[in-house]
Amino acid sequence: MNNRLFAIGDIHGCFDSLKELVENKIQLQKDDKLILLGDYIDRGDKSKKVVDFIIELSENGYDVIPLMGNHEAMLIGAFEDKKNISKWIQNGGNETLKSFEINSLKDIESKYIEFFKGLRYYYAFEDYLFVHAGFNDNVLNPFTDYYSMLWKCKETYTNPLLSDKTIVHGHNPVKVAICEERVLAKHRVINIDTGSVYKDSEGYGRLTAYDCNRQRILFV
Repeated sequence: MNNRLFAIGDIHGCFDSLKELVENKIQLQKDDKLILLGDYIDRGDKSKKVVDFIIELSENGYDVIPLMGNHEAMLIGAFEDKKNISKWIQNGGNETLKSFEINSLKDIESKYIEFFKGLRYYYAFEDYLFVHAGFNDNVLNPFTDYYSMLWKCKETYTNPLLSDKTIVHGHNPVKVAICEERVLAKHRVINIDTGSVYKDSEGYGRLTAYDCNRQRILFV
């Protein structure tokens, strides 16, 4: 398999880290496949730049597959029903409004809502499953439970549809060292959310990519 396969964890408005990771660390080529694990927005201060960068990569012919994170789902929920706005704002939505230079989601350009609504919940490729959080291990078909994909992480799976796959996810920040340990130990479940937005917390504050072919992580 010559074509390279990468996944990037939760970005949360950290545009500079994303750009550095994609352009300099990964040096993304058009025959590579890049899966983004959701949470592009909120908390960090450059959410709009992150989303624009992702849209631009796709428009320029790169094979980029952005997944839905719980933060995108909260934004959609707030856009569709104002009773959901406060939950989104409590989770960093204000920073997103500021980065789009708007006071209300009503004023966001429709192309962004279309982008958020078009995100997939998971992506299966070869022996890998990519998802924002995790899967419901206890149902016959775990690919029908979207809530779990956005909100629930597990470290091991027994469901026959999941147990022989390598699952790459984000959602719950872990220290870079723990992420690296799990990769080296060849765990079947790899969490690559290394808390990019938490620059002041020791061991966190990195944006991490998993290089599936070489089974290593790259981070900024």
